[in-house]
Amino acid sequence: MLPASVATPAALSTPPMGRLPLDDVRLQGRLWRGSSLGAVADPTLPSGFTALDAELPGGGWPTRAAIELLAPQSGVLEWRLLAPALQAWWARQALSPLSPGRRSRQAAEPALRSLLLINPPHTPHLPGLSALGLPPSALVWVEAGTSAQALWAAEQAIKSRVAVLAWLPEARPEQIRRLQVSALSSDAPTFLMRPESAARQSSAAPLRLVVQPGEGWDLAVHLLKRRGPAHEGWLALPAVPGEVEPLLTAAKRKPLPAPAPEPLPAPVTPSTERSHALARPVLHA
Repeated sequence: MLPASVATPAALSTPPMGRLPLDDVRLQGRLWRGSSLGAVADPTLPSGFTALDAELPGGGWPTRAAIELLAPQSGVLEWRLLAPALQAWWARQALSPLSPGRRSRQAAEPALRSLLLINPPHTPHLPGLSALGLPPSALVWVEAGTSAQALWAAEQAIKSRVAVLAWLPEARPEQIRRLQVSALSSDAPTFLMRPESAARQSSAAPLRLVVQPGEGWDLAVHLLKRRGPAHEGWLALPAVPGEVEPLLTAAKRKPLPAPAPEPLPAPVTPSTERSHALARPVLHA
């Protein structure tokens, strides 16, 4: 029998009941299991869609991360999906004054950071964007001549901590990785618009979504990649533009019913009656 002062190796490796090792205590809340949505330490930006926020790690668009939006046609669905979040981001800047510790840096860092548009496929429609809550003073439009120039502009804008919407149809996986590294030091949202065919490529972006037109005014969204379990199915997000919604009746907000199939025409029986004298058969003598 061992003396009471001598502990066995098993006793040394087993913590007392009801107590966890110090390392386990420190890791509580910081461990991520692949079967659950990942916790996000950095602040997130609510998307404006409750169903979408419930599927996003952290409950919104992540900051310090590049977000890829894949769509079948560029410049059609992005604004309806991102406008609520961008409007909230801009309004939050306008309403939050600089903290006392930052007053000395006011000259070097403006209170309001712009929203940079890099190579949008269509000319930005300022009245329409103003109706979405994005005033012209919030927007900077960059028209790059080449894909390399667009990538350079996006990288510099991300490093400057401004919100970025970049249309990069020809970006390669290693270039997306470079933008993702730059986004790690920015607390502004970064959205990269890519064609739907890019879903077959690998990407370092931690969040990738496929956006397609849904029924009526809805958007159909599928999370192709996120920190957590795979997303199955599609989300139907109501995305009626703010200026259009008051003009729509309840019937117009719903998708139109499919038209009833037209009845097949009745079979035509060939007539034996001759309608003209010249239609008579020729008689041979």
